Amino acid sequence: MSGKLLIFSAPSGAGKTTIVKRILEKLSHQVSFSISASTREPRVNEVDGKDYYFISKEDFLHRVAKHEFVEFEEVYAGTFYGTLRAEVERIWNEGKHVIFDIDVIGGLRLKSKFPEQSLAIFVNPPSLEVLKERLAGRGTDSPEKLQERFAKAELELSYANQFDVILENNRLEEACAEAERLVKAFIEE
Repeated sequence: MSGKLLIFSAPSGAGKTTIVKRILEKLSHQVSFSISASTREPRVNEVDGKDYYFISKEDFLHRVAKHEFVEFEEVYAGTFYGTLRAEVERIWNEGKHVIFDIDVIGGLRLKSKFPEQSLAIFVNPPSLEVLKERLAGRGTDSPEKLQERFAKAELELSYANQFDVILENNRLEEACAEAERLVKAFIEE
């Protein structure tokens, strides 16, 4: 295995997906998105094989037993997410670097498995209050699910200092420009 891993992690709603999409637009000739596998149901407009590989819990656990994941986690009770080894190899075989939009624990697991090949960036929201407003504003979660996300976000913020870089997302355009600069510098090392 060769190539580099560009890991973007943050609590849900911090802006990591938007930042990763911008990097993919600007650096598509050098980086490619790692599609995660998940046991959750697709949301409206999500496409299997583009947004996630949606697989059953049974299939997911069978693949775990066969060591087909480079990392995985039960992110919410009964809901698993993970990165398939074949997905990373597919991108590296294209001669590109892998970019991840991944939860905080998954990001740290990837960094620990590939310490020399990884740049782990924690996207920090302006505040927990702003994060809560963004999540509630999406209108995609029940009040119970929102409370679960808020509690998880508070915990995830405590892991920020374990990443290589904490990227402040106070102004999206500035955060995107800084993320692009960081990625370019790392892949050109």
